[in-house]
Amino acid sequence: MFFSSLDLRPYAKQLRSSSPRGADGHSREGILRALIAAPLEGIDTFTALHHRLDKDLRFRYQCGLSIDRPAPSISTLSRVFAALTKKKLAEKIFLDLVQLAQEEGIIDGSHQAIDSAAIDAYEKKQPKKRSEQTGNANWGAKYDSFGNKITWFGYKMHLSVDTASELPMAIKVTPAHVNDGEVAPELIEQVAERTKSKIEFLIMDGGYDQLKNYESAKNIGAQAIIPLNLRNEKEPPEGISSNGTPRCSMGYEMTYWGADKDQLKFRCPHATGKVDCPLGMAACSSSNYGMVVKVDIKKDVRRYSNPHRDTKRWKELYNERTSVERCNSRMKSYLTANSLHVWGIEKVKSHIYLNAIVLLVSALAMAKENKGKKAA
Repeated sequence: MFFSSLDLRPYAKQLRSSSPRGADGHSREGILRALIAAPLEGIDTFTALHHRLDKDLRFRYQCGLSIDRPAPSISTLSRVFAALTKKKLAEKIFLDLVQLAQEEGIIDGSHQAIDSAAIDAYEKKQPKKRSEQTGNANWGAKYDSFGNKITWFGYKMHLSVDTASELPMAIKVTPAHVNDGEVAPELIEQVAERTKSKIEFLIMDGGYDQLKNYESAKNIGAQAIIPLNLRNEKEPPEGISSNGTPRCSMGYEMTYWGADKDQLKFRCPHATGKVDCPLGMAACSSSNYGMVVKVDIKKDVRRYSNPHRDTKRWKELYNERTSVERCNSRMKSYLTANSLHVWGIEKVKSHIYLNAIVLLVSALAMAKENKGKKAA
């Protein structure tokens, strides 16, 4: 069922040797199938994959490899993986599957959640200065949900995930020391190019609270949903609370009353029954409607948001961020994204892409199976 929705022939052709010499090799399509099936089966080394292909004839047959000759050797599997990396075929397969999943209606793409996950390196640990020179694994640090500082030597896997299907649409692998906020604009640009539907919301945690991320979202016509990082917060403008809500002359936060495109509307809190102002409405406005203030989001795209910060709708959208956390968890806990046995950032990228391919192929296979059941 897994392989039924995956045609690897166009990619396998690019892995075949152009040399006319030598004995007939193993099917490159079969080896490519085995490399993709490995994360699904929890196989994280070429040695373990060779052993499985050697001992499990059914698995070897399902991968499309001949059962009347020895299984591909460890060195053969390693060479094919190296060729896969050199030609960037894992990324190409991933991008084609993202497009196919959109065509099949599995991925919507209008709501994207962005986050990163720590990946432990297979390389030998090095001092930070030496690691920065290689461009490969480096030392990273972050705080967990309890405020504890965690350090690791390795990489970061940055994902942009469709919140409806919880499937990845863009991936970026960096050394662990790279700041999340530096990578987000590139991910936003990537998903904007790949998404067939209009991106409405880009959802990120407080670590991405940087002006360039709000601007990148605005540039593609989307709204960034990011909580303000109060540790780096400066004093808000006079008459405005930290979350972007105007205050009336008595110092009360005004009541959010909807939006018209880039204009946020706020009303007198006494008129809306939110507070009992000792001066009533008369001190601010002669209208029975109460004083009205309109704010243009473009004045400060970081502070102002549509929907307005802290509203029920804003919180509902921010809760969709858990989709990227679950995607990270699946790739690290249930597949082999965090079980590296290759070194160098290019091979690590191929390893991560193969794990993401498993998620996409599984979703496509399940959709195909469900269609077949409905047709029957």
